[in-house]
Amino acid sequence: MNITNPAGESQRVADPLVIGISSRALFDLRESHRIFETRGLEAYAQYQIEQEDTFLEPGVAFPLVRKLLALNAAGADYPPVEVILLSRNSADTGLRIFNTIEHFGLRIERAAFTNGESPWKYMEAFGADLLLSTNAADVRKALEAGYAAATILPGGASGRHEGQLRIAFDGDAVIFSDEAERIYQEQGLDAFADAERQAANQPLTGGPFKHVLEALHRIQSAFPIENNPIRTALVTARSAPAHKRVVLTLREWGIRIDEALFLGGRSKGEFLKAFGADIFFDDQQVHIESAQAHVASAHVPSGVVNEVK
Repeated sequence: MNITNPAGESQRVADPLVIGISSRALFDLRESHRIFETRGLEAYAQYQIEQEDTFLEPGVAFPLVRKLLALNAAGADYPPVEVILLSRNSADTGLRIFNTIEHFGLRIERAAFTNGESPWKYMEAFGADLLLSTNAADVRKALEAGYAAATILPGGASGRHEGQLRIAFDGDAVIFSDEAERIYQEQGLDAFADAERQAANQPLTGGPFKHVLEALHRIQSAFPIENNPIRTALVTARSAPAHKRVVLTLREWGIRIDEALFLGGRSKGEFLKAFGADIFFDDQQVHIESAQAHVASAHVPSGVVNEVK
């Protein structure tokens, strides 16, 4: 993808960020799912066919997807973002979904309809980097296979930054590995703080969302800092002096984070509201619960706190 940078020079963004999204994350399929659960697959299929020309309402991930696809309006040779529909519907029942995609003018052209099978298995074939789904089992399988993945949950972005995509990430077990979180969970706060002081100059290893953050950074780098279509934030429970290792790690990786909030255990919800996140990724349910009242949130079942006992 070629974009003119602030100096007027041609700059190439190597590969698009490819995001797989489930139909229930993109559109409001609660009524359809209720019929499936209470009356079975045959009744569900008949209902979807009968409602084929009735457009679905936007789901929790719809505003996020619209902003992601808007990044492709920069007049580039190749789009920086591609969204692929990964659905457990059949092609027959999925026709209503594609009719709704066309109705809203979303440039989603590729899809996998698997008729009840888990669709995450097509991520490699599509070259997908990230899976956003309402199906927690699919998300876990994708993470175990080495992909970034998150279970997207109900919530709502603030809507104060209509033209700009704002994404917030937790640090440990999301952007970074869970090596530091593991010490905290197993040995306590004092041991964690001591270990981070000793390893302050040693970069953390990458977590499941490092590659996603790198892709966002590549897109950001093609635009002026002061007028950028993407703004990122790190929102972490860490505090000083454990912040130093995080800052130096991002510097080592060559990745810019626009805002970094070191909350020292404070609840994250109000801070995410103030940032105006379109979506927030965190590995811990307690932080997701705090965020959900204010922003769309996605649980990353990664790291020590999500290990099945």
